[in-house]
This record gives sequence, C-alpha cells and structure tokens, in this order.
Amino acid sequence: MKKFLILVIAILFALPAHAQLFGRDKVINNPNFDMQRFSWGYFLGFNTYDFDFDYKRYVASPATGKDFSVDRTIGFNVGLIGNMRLSDHLDLRLEPGVSFNRINFQATKADSKTFREINSTFVHIPLLLKFSTTRIGNYKPFVVGGASTSINLSSNENNPDDNKDGQFRMTTNNFYYEIGFGIDLYLYYFKFTPSIRGVFAINDELVRDDDPNSFYTGNVESMSSRGVFLNFTFQ
Repeated sequence: MKKFLILVIAILFALPAHAQLFGRDKVINNPNFDMQRFSWGYFLGFNTYDFDFDYKRYVASPATGKDFSVDRTIGFNVGLIGNMRLSDHLDLRLEPGVSFNRINFQATKADSKTFREINSTFVHIPLLLKFSTTRIGNYKPFVVGGASTSINLSSNENNPDDNKDGQFRMTTNNFYYEIGFGIDLYLYYFKFTPSIRGVFAINDELVRDDDPNSFYTGNVESMSSRGVFLNFTFQ
C-alpha cells in the first residue's frame, strides 16, 4: 500500500502546469460553475484493498491467531456523482458506484491449500461532505469525509460451504467511514478533479466457519477491510 500511496501523490503533484490553470496571465474557466445548486458528473478510478485482522487473546497465552498473509492488487472504480452546494465552501455529495478488486489471502505459506483468491464486486454508496478553500484562479483544493455503505455481490455469505471446502465467506452488507483530499481543476469545457480517499470498514466482515475451532476463523476476533481509492472526476 505504501508504493500505491507514493504513486498517487506523485500523480497529484505531477499534473502539468498549463497556463490556463496556473499561469500568471491565466484565463478564468467556468467562473460560475460552483454557483449551481446541483451539479452532476461521473468518476473513473483505481483502488487497492486489504484486510485488518484482530485476534482473540486469552489470559493464559498471547495471541493465538495466525498472522495471515494478504497480497493487495489494483482494482477499478466507476460511478456517478450528485453534488449539492450548501455554501461557498461546503458541498454534500452522493457518489454511488461499482468497484472491482481482488485480494490474495493465505493462512500458511507452506500449505497451498490455505490460499484463497477473493474476487469482489462492491456496489459502493458514499455520502460525503466536501470542504473547499476559496477558488484560486482555475484550481481549488479540498478535503472530503463521510460515511458509506456497500453491498458485496461476491460475499458468499449464504454459501453452506466454508474454508474446509475451499470457500471464503464475508458479509454482504458493510459500513465504512471515509476521508480524503483532492483538487478541482477548472478546464475550458468541464471541471476535472483528481482525489485520493481512504476507506475503512467499521463492522466485522468475516463469516465464521461452522467449526468453532476452525484454523481459518476460530481465533479471529474481527476482520475488516480497508482501502485506498484514487478517483478522477468529470463534471
């Protein structure tokens, strides 16, 4: 995830210093764009997810759970944006979308039977507050935060098989908090916005195996996903 964050930050700060955006004699593009009560758009982007495990502890022993190995991959996001202007510096945003990702999970590296490839498709619905600075020429930085819910279409929650049969199960409905930052760039025909956001689950997403002493789930107190979204918005 560190390499992904470095790449994201490099992209955000390596945007070309075009004269119409940052030049001294710049032309002000779409000067009344933010005066609209409602505005619409869409976004495309990338994501990376992993799992955060908490293990059960007992008085007579240290943590008994295994430190599971999780390999992250790069996924894809696409969705729509509905924006409502509340004030000069505050907007309410609804960003329903779909995200696709894959997490490679293994309990014991020496045992190939413990490997699980988890392909997930999420219907992700965030409700966010966007706090912006005063517009400076053709750009305006902002921070964003809020809550979201998602439907995991690949959860296997109701699958009667479990890890003993090679099936990894997660909850279908999940809840998150989100926080991030970005910059609005006012181009000649539209507003372009690159942003980065952290997404953190607040509920336990693991569906336990039928066996309470399962090697995979017996010692896990909770498992929650966390991710980084890099989105490019067009309005």
